[in-house]
Amino acid sequence: MTSTAGVVVVGGGQAAFSVVSTLRASGYDAPVTVFAAEPHLPYQRPPLSKAAHTEPDGLRVELVPESFYRERNIDLRLGDHVVALDTAAATVVSRTGARVPYAHLVLATGARNRPLPVPGAELDGVHALRSVDDALTIGRALTTARDVVVVGGGFIGLELARVALTRGARVTVVELADRLLSRAVSRELELPLRERHEHAGVRVLTGTGVRALEGPGRVERVVTDREVLPADLVVYGIGAIPRDDLAREAGLAVDDGVVVDEQLRSVTDSRISAVGDCARHPHPNVEGLVRLESVQNAIDQGTLVGRRIAGSPASYESLPWFWSDQGDLKLQIAGLRSPSDEVRLVPGDSPERLAGYAFRDGLLVAVETLNWPAEHLAARRLLERRTPILAGDLAGPTLGALARARRAAEVRA
Repeated sequence: MTSTAGVVVVGGGQAAFSVVSTLRASGYDAPVTVFAAEPHLPYQRPPLSKAAHTEPDGLRVELVPESFYRERNIDLRLGDHVVALDTAAATVVSRTGARVPYAHLVLATGARNRPLPVPGAELDGVHALRSVDDALTIGRALTTARDVVVVGGGFIGLELARVALTRGARVTVVELADRLLSRAVSRELELPLRERHEHAGVRVLTGTGVRALEGPGRVERVVTDREVLPADLVVYGIGAIPRDDLAREAGLAVDDGVVVDEQLRSVTDSRISAVGDCARHPHPNVEGLVRLESVQNAIDQGTLVGRRIAGSPASYESLPWFWSDQGDLKLQIAGLRSPSDEVRLVPGDSPERLAGYAFRDGLLVAVETLNWPAEHLAARRLLERRTPILAGDLAGPTLGALARARRAAEVRA
C-alpha cells in the first residue's frame, strides 16, 4: 500500500486527464494515482465516431505521450481498474489487489453503452462504439461492408452513418423516436438536418423499432416493425448509462450518476468528487440536476476539481457546448435548451448555414447552428458573459453582428 495519501483518480478518460494535469499545473505535489481500465494511454473519444477507420499503427488519439505522466510523477496504472471503495478507510482496491489510500478521491468513470435489448444482438457483425478498439474493429468491418444499418439516430449514430457512406456502403439509420437527435436538437433544426443526410444518400427510418437481428452466426438481416433490412454490419448507439456502480456500492448518493454539489463534491462524502459523464450536478442553466456528456464538460469539470483540490475552490458554471461532425455537416450547440423553449430558425448568409435560436421567457438561452462556426462562437461568447439577448434583438442581425455592434458601442462609451 502507498504510505502517503494523495489524490486517486478512478478512470482514464478526458475528465481524468484534466484533473491530474490541472493538479500538477496548480502546484499540487502530493501523490497522484490514476486507475485506467483500458491498456491505452488516455485518449480523445470524439475522433472515434467521426473518422472510424484503421491504420497500420492504429488511431493516433492519445492526449499526451507517456512521458507527460512520468515527468510529472503521476502514477498511471493502465489496464487496472478499481473494484471497491472503502470510504471508512479512505482507500481504493483495484482488480490486481492494490490498496491505495486517498486524501481526495475523484470518480471519472464515464459511461457505458446502453445494450441493444433484442434477439441477435450477440451476433458477429454487431458493434457498439465506446473505445478505440471498438473504432478499429468497426473500421476494419467497413472495408467490406455493403449494407450497414445504424440503430440510433443520435450524434454517434449519424457520425458513423456518414463515415460508412464515404466507405461506399448503403446506409440505413433506424431511430425509435419520431425524429433524429430528439434529446439534443430542436424539432425546427432537425428537419433540415435530416433532409441533408437523406440528400447525401443516407436512408432514415424514424418512429421505427428494431425487433430482432438475424443470421446464421453472423448478422444478415435487421427485422424492424416496418420492414426487414439487409445488413452485413450493424452499429448501434442508443444512449449511455453512467458508470456509477462503485459509488452506489460504497453508499454514495446516486441518481443516474453520482450526485454532487456545485463544486462537484459528493453530497455524501466531501472527500470524493465526480466529474464528466458519471456526475449529476446542479447548473445555473437548468432547474434541478443535470448529467452532461461532452468533451467540454469533462475538461471544465476536471479543471475545476483539480484547482479546488490544489486550493482554489469555485462553483461549476461553465456554459455547456457541443459539436458533431456528420460528413459535410457541422452541428454545434451552445447553451441548454428545454423542450418548452421557443426556437426561431434563421438562414445564414449562404445556403448551407442555419441557426436555431432558443428563447425562454423572451431571453436567448441556447443556439444551434449548422455549418456556421462563426455564429456558434458568437453565441458562446454572449451566453458565457450572460449578456441578455431579447428576441427582438435578433429581428435582423446575426449574433455575430450584434456582438460587434455592442463592442463598438462599449468602445465609444
